[in-house]
Amino acid sequence: MIFPAFQHVRVAIRGGGDLGSGVAYRLFKAGFPVLITELAQPLLVRRTVSYGSAAIEGEIVVEGVTARRVESVAAALASQAAGEIPVLVDPEGESLGEYAPAVLVDARMLKCDLGPQPVRAALTVGLGPGFEAPRNVDAVIETNRGHFLGRVITEGAAQPNTGKPGGVMGRTADRVLRAPVDGIVRGLVPIGAHVTQGEELALVGETPVTAPFDGVLRGLVHDGLAVHAGMKIGDVDPRAVREHCFTISEKSLAIGGGVLEAVLGSPAIRRLISGR
Repeated sequence: MIFPAFQHVRVAIRGGGDLGSGVAYRLFKAGFPVLITELAQPLLVRRTVSYGSAAIEGEIVVEGVTARRVESVAAALASQAAGEIPVLVDPEGESLGEYAPAVLVDARMLKCDLGPQPVRAALTVGLGPGFEAPRNVDAVIETNRGHFLGRVITEGAAQPNTGKPGGVMGRTADRVLRAPVDGIVRGLVPIGAHVTQGEELALVGETPVTAPFDGVLRGLVHDGLAVHAGMKIGDVDPRAVREHCFTISEKSLAIGGGVLEAVLGSPAIRRLISGR
Protein backbone atom coordinates (compact mmCIF):
# COMPACT_ATOMS: atom_id res chain seq x y z
CA MET A 1 0.00 0.00 0.00
CA ILE A 2 1.00 3.64 -0.46
CA PHE A 3 3.14 4.99 2.38
CA PRO A 4 1.52 8.26 3.58
CA ALA A 5 4.73 10.27 3.25
CA PHE A 6 4.99 9.21 -0.40
CA GLN A 7 1.36 9.69 -1.48
CA HIS A 8 2.13 12.92 -3.38
CA VAL A 9 5.24 11.46 -5.04
CA ARG A 10 3.54 9.86 -8.02
CA VAL A 11 5.74 7.64 -10.19
CA ALA A 12 5.20 6.99 -13.90
CA ILE A 13 7.16 4.23 -15.63
CA ARG A 14 7.18 4.17 -19.42
CA GLY A 15 7.44 0.50 -20.33
CA GLY A 16 6.36 -2.54 -18.33
CA GLY A 17 8.81 -5.15 -19.55
CA ASP A 18 10.92 -7.23 -17.17
CA LEU A 19 13.32 -4.38 -16.31
CA GLY A 20 10.56 -1.80 -15.91
CA SER A 21 8.69 -4.31 -13.78
CA GLY A 22 11.67 -4.71 -11.47
CA VAL A 23 11.61 -0.93 -11.02
CA ALA A 24 7.83 -0.93 -10.46
CA TYR A 25 8.10 -3.73 -7.90
CA ARG A 26 10.86 -2.03 -5.88
CA LEU A 27 9.06 1.34 -5.79
CA PHE A 28 5.65 -0.20 -5.10
CA LYS A 29 7.03 -2.26 -2.21
CA ALA A 30 8.69 0.87 -0.81
CA GLY A 31 5.26 2.55 -0.73
CA PHE A 32 5.23 4.81 -3.81
CA PRO A 33 2.15 5.13 -6.05
CA VAL A 34 3.21 3.63 -9.39
CA LEU A 35 1.66 3.90 -12.87
CA ILE A 36 2.96 2.05 -15.93
CA THR A 37 2.27 3.24 -19.47
CA GLU A 38 2.52 0.68 -22.22
CA LEU A 39 1.82 -0.20 -25.84
CA ALA A 40 -1.50 -1.85 -26.72
CA GLN A 41 0.38 -4.95 -27.96
CA PRO A 42 3.76 -4.92 -26.22
CA LEU A 43 6.38 -7.49 -27.21
CA LEU A 44 7.23 -8.88 -23.79
CA VAL A 45 9.59 -11.85 -23.85
CA ARG A 46 9.52 -12.42 -20.09
CA ARG A 47 5.78 -11.83 -20.01
CA THR A 48 5.15 -13.92 -16.86
CA VAL A 49 7.17 -11.37 -14.83
CA SER A 50 6.18 -8.24 -16.76
CA TYR A 51 3.46 -6.02 -15.34
CA GLY A 52 3.02 -4.67 -18.86
CA SER A 53 1.32 -7.98 -19.71
CA ALA A 54 -1.79 -6.47 -18.14
CA ALA A 55 -2.14 -4.38 -21.32
CA ILE A 56 -2.98 -7.62 -23.16
CA GLU A 57 -4.29 -9.89 -20.40
CA GLY A 58 -6.18 -7.30 -18.36
CA GLU A 59 -4.55 -8.38 -15.11
CA ILE A 60 -1.37 -10.09 -13.98
CA VAL A 61 0.05 -10.95 -10.57
CA VAL A 62 3.84 -11.03 -10.22
CA GLU A 63 5.36 -11.88 -6.83
CA GLY A 64 2.10 -11.10 -5.07
CA VAL A 65 1.64 -7.68 -6.67
CA THR A 66 -1.33 -7.15 -9.01
CA ALA A 67 -1.11 -5.00 -12.12
CA ARG A 68 -4.39 -4.09 -13.82
CA ARG A 69 -5.17 -2.47 -17.14
CA VAL A 70 -7.09 0.78 -16.71
CA GLU A 71 -8.60 3.15 -19.23
CA SER A 72 -8.10 6.55 -17.60
CA VAL A 73 -6.00 8.45 -15.08
CA ALA A 74 -8.96 8.50 -12.70
CA ALA A 75 -9.16 4.71 -12.89
CA ALA A 76 -5.39 4.51 -12.38
CA LEU A 77 -5.63 6.50 -9.15
CA ALA A 78 -8.43 4.23 -7.93
CA SER A 79 -6.32 1.17 -8.78
CA GLN A 80 -3.40 2.61 -6.80
CA ALA A 81 -5.68 3.26 -3.83
CA ALA A 82 -6.76 -0.39 -4.01
CA GLY A 83 -3.13 -1.52 -3.66
CA GLU A 84 -2.44 -2.27 -7.33
CA ILE A 85 -0.17 -1.08 -10.12
CA PRO A 86 -2.32 0.38 -12.91
CA VAL A 87 -1.25 -0.14 -16.53
CA LEU A 88 -2.49 2.46 -18.98
CA VAL A 89 -2.19 1.95 -22.73
CA ASP A 90 -0.54 5.21 -23.70
CA PRO A 91 2.52 4.80 -25.96
CA GLU A 92 3.11 8.52 -26.35
CA GLY A 93 2.54 9.43 -22.70
CA GLU A 94 -0.37 11.72 -23.52
CA SER A 95 -2.01 11.03 -20.13
CA LEU A 96 1.05 11.99 -18.11
CA GLY A 97 0.20 15.67 -18.05
CA GLU A 98 -3.02 14.85 -16.21
CA TYR A 99 -1.30 12.29 -13.97
CA ALA A 100 1.47 14.81 -13.10
CA PRO A 101 4.23 12.43 -11.95
CA ALA A 102 6.92 13.63 -9.59
CA VAL A 103 9.14 10.81 -10.87
CA LEU A 104 9.28 9.73 -14.53
CA VAL A 105 11.23 6.57 -15.38
CA ASP A 106 11.85 5.70 -19.02
CA ALA A 107 12.15 1.90 -19.01
CA ARG A 108 11.32 1.29 -22.67
CA MET A 109 14.89 0.14 -23.40
CA LEU A 110 14.84 1.69 -26.86
CA LYS A 111 18.62 2.27 -26.55
CA CYS A 112 18.47 5.59 -28.40
CA ASP A 113 17.50 9.19 -27.70
CA LEU A 114 14.02 9.88 -29.06
CA GLY A 115 13.87 13.45 -27.80
CA PRO A 116 12.10 15.14 -24.90
CA GLN A 117 9.79 13.32 -22.52
CA PRO A 118 6.06 14.14 -22.81
CA VAL A 119 5.98 15.82 -19.39
CA ARG A 120 8.40 17.50 -16.99
CA ALA A 121 8.89 15.79 -13.64
CA ALA A 122 10.85 16.70 -10.53
CA LEU A 123 13.06 13.69 -11.29
CA THR A 124 13.53 11.92 -14.62
CA VAL A 125 15.42 8.62 -14.74
CA GLY A 126 16.49 6.67 -17.83
CA LEU A 127 17.45 3.00 -17.98
CA GLY A 128 20.52 2.09 -20.00
CA PRO A 129 21.88 3.36 -23.33
CA GLY A 130 20.30 6.39 -24.96
CA PHE A 131 20.34 8.53 -21.83
CA GLU A 132 22.95 10.95 -20.56
CA ALA A 133 22.74 12.87 -17.30
CA PRO A 134 22.10 15.72 -17.02
CA ARG A 135 21.56 16.28 -20.76
CA ASN A 136 18.27 14.42 -21.19
CA VAL A 137 17.61 12.88 -17.74
CA ASP A 138 18.55 13.63 -14.16
CA ALA A 139 19.93 10.13 -13.58
CA VAL A 140 20.85 7.10 -15.68
CA ILE A 141 20.79 3.54 -14.33
CA GLU A 142 23.38 1.11 -15.66
CA THR A 143 21.66 -1.94 -17.19
CA ASN A 144 24.66 -3.85 -18.51
CA ARG A 145 25.49 -6.98 -16.52
CA GLY A 146 28.73 -6.79 -14.61
CA HIS A 147 30.41 -4.75 -11.92
CA PHE A 148 28.40 -1.55 -12.54
CA LEU A 149 24.91 -3.06 -12.90
CA GLY A 150 22.32 -0.92 -11.10
CA ARG A 151 24.67 2.03 -10.52
CA VAL A 152 23.15 5.52 -10.46
CA ILE A 153 24.89 7.87 -12.90
CA THR A 154 24.26 11.59 -12.41
CA GLU A 155 26.98 12.74 -14.79
CA GLY A 156 27.46 10.75 -17.97
CA ALA A 157 25.88 7.83 -19.78
CA ALA A 158 25.41 4.11 -19.36
CA GLN A 159 27.74 1.69 -21.09
CA PRO A 160 27.05 1.39 -24.86
CA ASN A 161 24.73 -1.30 -26.14
CA THR A 162 26.82 -4.37 -26.95
CA GLY A 163 24.10 -6.08 -28.95
CA LYS A 164 24.93 -9.31 -27.12
CA PRO A 165 22.85 -10.86 -24.32
CA GLY A 166 24.57 -11.59 -21.03
CA GLY A 167 26.07 -15.02 -20.58
CA VAL A 168 24.30 -17.75 -18.59
CA MET A 169 26.31 -20.93 -18.01
CA GLY A 170 28.37 -20.08 -21.07
CA ARG A 171 25.32 -19.48 -23.26
CA THR A 172 24.95 -16.03 -24.81
CA ALA A 173 23.37 -15.29 -28.18
CA ASP A 174 22.21 -18.86 -28.64
CA ARG A 175 19.86 -18.69 -25.65
CA VAL A 176 17.75 -16.05 -27.41
CA LEU A 177 14.92 -17.21 -29.66
CA ARG A 178 14.46 -15.05 -32.74
CA ALA A 179 11.74 -14.98 -35.36
CA PRO A 180 12.98 -16.84 -38.45
CA VAL A 181 10.49 -15.02 -40.70
CA ASP A 182 7.88 -12.27 -40.58
CA GLY A 183 4.61 -13.56 -39.19
CA ILE A 184 2.26 -14.16 -36.28
CA VAL A 185 3.58 -15.96 -33.19
CA ARG A 186 1.88 -19.03 -31.77
CA GLY A 187 3.43 -20.77 -28.77
CA LEU A 188 3.56 -24.56 -28.64
CA VAL A 189 5.13 -24.98 -25.19
CA PRO A 190 4.20 -23.13 -21.97
CA ILE A 191 6.69 -20.89 -20.23
CA GLY A 192 8.44 -22.86 -17.47
CA ALA A 193 8.38 -26.14 -19.37
CA HIS A 194 11.54 -28.23 -19.59
CA VAL A 195 12.60 -28.47 -23.24
CA THR A 196 15.16 -30.45 -25.19
CA GLN A 197 17.44 -29.40 -28.02
CA GLY A 198 15.58 -29.31 -31.31
CA GLU A 199 12.11 -29.36 -29.75
CA GLU A 200 9.58 -27.08 -31.45
CA LEU A 201 8.68 -24.26 -29.07
CA ALA A 202 6.65 -21.91 -31.25
CA LEU A 203 5.57 -21.13 -34.77
CA VAL A 204 6.01 -17.86 -36.61
CA GLY A 205 3.49 -18.22 -39.36
CA GLU A 206 4.13 -21.84 -40.30
CA THR A 207 7.86 -21.79 -39.55
CA PRO A 208 8.95 -23.56 -36.35
CA VAL A 209 11.23 -22.06 -33.70
CA THR A 210 13.23 -24.78 -31.94
CA ALA A 211 15.12 -25.08 -28.66
CA PRO A 212 18.86 -24.44 -29.16
CA PHE A 213 19.79 -26.67 -26.19
CA ASP A 214 18.24 -28.42 -23.17
CA GLY A 215 16.80 -26.12 -20.49
CA VAL A 216 13.55 -24.40 -19.60
CA LEU A 217 11.53 -22.02 -21.73
CA ARG A 218 12.03 -18.83 -19.70
CA GLY A 219 10.20 -16.43 -21.95
CA LEU A 220 8.02 -16.21 -25.05
CA VAL A 221 5.95 -13.32 -26.37
CA HIS A 222 2.16 -13.46 -26.33
CA ASP A 223 0.31 -15.47 -28.96
CA GLY A 224 -1.08 -13.47 -31.86
CA LEU A 225 1.62 -10.81 -31.99
CA ALA A 226 3.06 -9.83 -35.36
CA VAL A 227 6.86 -9.97 -35.49
CA HIS A 228 9.60 -9.39 -38.02
CA ALA A 229 12.41 -11.76 -38.99
CA GLY A 230 15.30 -11.51 -36.52
CA MET A 231 13.19 -10.05 -33.72
CA LYS A 232 13.73 -11.47 -30.23
CA ILE A 233 10.65 -13.47 -29.27
CA GLY A 234 11.80 -15.78 -26.46
CA ASP A 235 14.64 -17.29 -24.49
CA VAL A 236 15.75 -20.62 -23.09
CA ASP A 237 17.54 -20.84 -19.74
CA PRO A 238 20.21 -23.55 -19.45
CA ARG A 239 19.99 -23.48 -15.63
CA ALA A 240 16.60 -25.22 -16.01
CA VAL A 241 15.14 -23.80 -12.78
CA ARG A 242 11.41 -23.43 -13.35
CA GLU A 243 10.95 -20.94 -10.49
CA HIS A 244 13.18 -18.44 -12.32
CA CYS A 245 10.53 -18.15 -15.04
CA PHE A 246 7.96 -16.71 -12.63
CA THR A 247 10.07 -14.48 -10.35
CA ILE A 248 11.72 -11.12 -11.02
CA SER A 249 15.37 -11.54 -11.97
CA GLU A 250 18.37 -10.35 -9.99
CA LYS A 251 19.18 -7.96 -12.85
CA SER A 252 15.74 -6.35 -12.77
CA LEU A 253 15.82 -6.02 -8.99
CA ALA A 254 19.31 -4.47 -9.08
CA ILE A 255 18.12 -1.90 -11.60
CA GLY A 256 15.01 -1.29 -9.52
CA GLY A 257 17.22 -0.71 -6.50
CA GLY A 258 19.20 1.85 -8.47
CA VAL A 259 16.03 3.74 -9.34
CA LEU A 260 14.91 3.64 -5.70
CA GLU A 261 18.29 5.12 -4.68
CA ALA A 262 17.93 7.85 -7.31
CA VAL A 263 14.44 8.70 -6.05
CA LEU A 264 15.26 8.80 -2.34
CA GLY A 265 18.54 10.60 -2.95
CA SER A 266 17.03 13.34 -5.12
CA PRO A 267 16.91 16.74 -3.36
CA ALA A 268 13.77 17.63 -5.33
CA ILE A 269 11.98 14.49 -4.20
CA ARG A 270 13.17 14.90 -0.62
CA ARG A 271 11.60 18.37 -0.59
CA LEU A 272 8.31 16.93 -1.83
CA ILE A 273 8.37 14.22 0.84
CA SER A 274 9.16 16.67 3.62
CA GLY A 275 6.58 19.18 2.37
CA ARG A 276 9.13 22.00 2.06
